[in-house]
Amino acid sequence: MAPTTVDMWFDPICPWAWITSRWLLEVQHVRDVRVRFHVMSLSVLNEGRADLPQRYRELLDVGWGPVRVAIAAERKYGTDVLGALYTALGTRIHHDRLPLGRDLYAAALAEAGLSTDLADAADTGEHDDALRQSHLAGMEPVGDEVGTPVIHVPGPDGRLIAFFGPVITPIPRGTAAGRLWDGVLLVAGTEGFFELKRTRTRSPGFG
Repeated sequence: MAPTTVDMWFDPICPWAWITSRWLLEVQHVRDVRVRFHVMSLSVLNEGRADLPQRYRELLDVGWGPVRVAIAAERKYGTDVLGALYTALGTRIHHDRLPLGRDLYAAALAEAGLSTDLADAADTGEHDDALRQSHLAGMEPVGDEVGTPVIHVPGPDGRLIAFFGPVITPIPRGTAAGRLWDGVLLVAGTEGFFELKRTRTRSPGFG
């Protein structure tokens, strides 16, 4: 049987989504799943909101760049290139703490084996319609009261299981990654289940 496809929507600037994505890549080694990445955008999600802190608004202003580059790459090469591109972007953003900008995008594109000319997409709205469509595809099953990451996975009865999160730190590895996956599916796949949450007491760690 083919592995179960797990679809995750990410914004490259979100540290929590980065941790979740690395966890899912661990899950691939211990469960029969294949992760497929898609682009969503915190800049799109929060567009027009006036109640955001100034620092977060500034981040969202520059946050258009990486998602535009990612969606441009997907349109040119197909969805399968997003995994390598996300890894290249996320490593530079979250581990190396490099500033968002054309140099970062071009280096990430080159590492992923893609045309560095796509870095120019960061400063144009040429692909914004496609970005919004991708964003909406991820968000529709979970509503607009959440952010990134969003995960979709087919349930055993054929019903789509879609949820925000999990928000975790540090990255679960090996058998711990598999146990968390089993638990998340059990909870999220329960009909009528909506929320399980507690206050975050740690900053995201990428070790």
